[in-house]
Amino acid sequence: MRQLTIFLALILSINLSTRAQVSLGENVPNFVAIDQNGSKWELKKERRAAEYMVMYFYPAAFTGGCTKQACSYRDQEAEFAKVNAQVVGISGDKQSTLELFTLENQLNFTLLSDESGEIANLFGVTQKEGTTIQREIRGETLDLTRGTTIQRWTFILDKKGMLIYKDTEVNAAEDSDKVIEFLKSL
Repeated sequence: MRQLTIFLALILSINLSTRAQVSLGENVPNFVAIDQNGSKWELKKERRAAEYMVMYFYPAAFTGGCTKQACSYRDQEAEFAKVNAQVVGISGDKQSTLELFTLENQLNFTLLSDESGEIANLFGVTQKEGTTIQREIRGETLDLTRGTTIQRWTFILDKKGMLIYKDTEVNAAEDSDKVIEFLKSL
């Protein structure tokens, strides 16, 4: 599993390092990442699952605002289904941390690990050096390390992969409501 993760990170780094930041109205280039289950996730395959793809970047799993934001997306699953949108959360957390975060909060959507920050770079999302935090999870104290700390920004892609929405001033608790409102207006 570790070799697969390193291999995919190398491919991602090579593929994204030569690309400029995507802007509104442009198609988002394909990228590959590892999801919370340790599986390969590829944009060009996954974006076909719904009319819209909401991609929200967040700083760190198991922190207050990020947990509120994730749970809000989780709780509004039916609203996202009504507007034919799928949700993907992206952070600099390790895959194993995302797996725990999903289980602990019963999340019902995909989380992607962007430890190198390459996906964030593709979207122009501001980031800083990663850190380690300690959290008690299921009675055990764990050190959770992330490769980068990504700022909280949200994007929406249409089915063809065009970037149609960008929010760089995200309020964690209100993000999912704002996104649903935008999608209903289309």
